[in-house]
Amino acid sequence: MKKILAVDDEQEIRTLLKEYLEMENYLVYTAKNGMEAMEGLKHQPDLIILDVNMPDMDGYLVCEKIRDYVDCPILFLTARGEEQDRVNGFKAGGDDYIVKPFSMDEMLARVEAHLRREERKQKNSNVYIKGDLTIDFSGYQVLLEGEDVGLTRTEFLIVELLVTHSGQVFEKEQIYQRVRGFDGEADASIIAEHVRRIRQKIDKSKRHIETVWGVGYKWIG
Repeated sequence: MKKILAVDDEQEIRTLLKEYLEMENYLVYTAKNGMEAMEGLKHQPDLIILDVNMPDMDGYLVCEKIRDYVDCPILFLTARGEEQDRVNGFKAGGDDYIVKPFSMDEMLARVEAHLRREERKQKNSNVYIKGDLTIDFSGYQVLLEGEDVGLTRTEFLIVELLVTHSGQVFEKEQIYQRVRGFDGEADASIIAEHVRRIRQKIDKSKRHIETVWGVGYKWIG
């Protein structure tokens, strides 16, 4: 049984998430603030649903803190819908962004998509090596000259997609949908920001990721 940690300061939302997801055979733990979320890591959740607007510390800060201990998918849950809010969420280490009010069917679809991706990754133990660049797919690590470059989870998923389809051009919208794990409304500007950050960390000379102008990106490493 997969374990989910649902963090929200609203009792009604915590109850809704717990009851609905338990009906779908998930084991659900809840927390009402950042401190309880940290304590909830002892349950080793397979996925975390994390509210952004909480009184003691916001979800972005909580996400940054728990990323030191867990590598599971983190889905932000918030009333904010602005592009910069979404960018901040991905920068903090989140994997998806669900805006309130939301449908439970959409929530379940996103949860299932992220968990399916995790299962596929656990079966993949390949390592990619090219020059001074090493990608450990099972360990979620990208090493440059033997040092972990510190990609966020979303950045790693983009690299993984491009590397495992080397030479294939992906539109920004395609990357967005594949990485999110749900065919929602694509946001190309977020992908451009992620690629910029990836290049800062591993590809300043653009030896690996090529921009196909007007289309998207491909791996040429």
